[in-house]
Amino acid sequence: MKILVCISNVPDTTSKINFTDDNSRFDTSGVQFVINPNDEFGLTRAMWFKEKGGATVHVATVGEATTEPTIRKALAIGADEAIRVDAEPTDGFFVATQLAEVVKQGGYDLVICGRESIDYNGGMVPGIMASLLGMNFVNTCIGLEADGDQATAVREIDGGKETLRTTLPLIIAGQKRLVEESDLKIPNMRGIMMARQKKLNVVPPVEASPASEDLRFEKPAPKGAVTLVDATQVGELVRLLHSEAKVI
Repeated sequence: MKILVCISNVPDTTSKINFTDDNSRFDTSGVQFVINPNDEFGLTRAMWFKEKGGATVHVATVGEATTEPTIRKALAIGADEAIRVDAEPTDGFFVATQLAEVVKQGGYDLVICGRESIDYNGGMVPGIMASLLGMNFVNTCIGLEADGDQATAVREIDGGKETLRTTLPLIIAGQKRLVEESDLKIPNMRGIMMARQKKLNVVPPVEASPASEDLRFEKPAPKGAVTLVDATQVGELVRLLHSEAKVI
């Protein structure tokens, strides 16, 4: 089985976020970038298929040269080969179009994406890819098994889970619980050294126009001051909830 894991290069959640150009562009200065957490769950599941059934695992991202440390980490975790589409990931449609071309050229049986990236939280790339490629698609996937050209996927739905049976080729949008957090792989020294020798293919983007544009970013409003009320002052608590918080 030939697997492609799509990787997003996202800011670490501990990074301080700022914007430039009148709040129209994200300021990357001093920001640490990591593999998108939802993609990391998918990569770990792909490595399970590799270890259990001898699958070949490739990773792909859309981004400029600054994204290469992140994709090298994916190689250090155990992916066999990497592909970087040399373009700025302007919006979800553009990214999906580029990754769909990678899938088309590579002839993959299984494509594992994260449900969404933690920077823009658009959640659109896997579905658009499936539409462009005419492939089966399972969203919010929290379990995946494959036997030959048959696949069984478990996805999260409101109030429970749904088990689906489908055929390869297949695209899934994975998330937390696709594997246990304790099973996430951390690159060791041997993996890091081997990653330097693995192939990282840089390919030009295909022609595609972004379908949306970011006009302006705005940070959440600062949280207001906290008012502490003694447990014996019930009347005062009711007054504050009514007159200040306006929730009763």
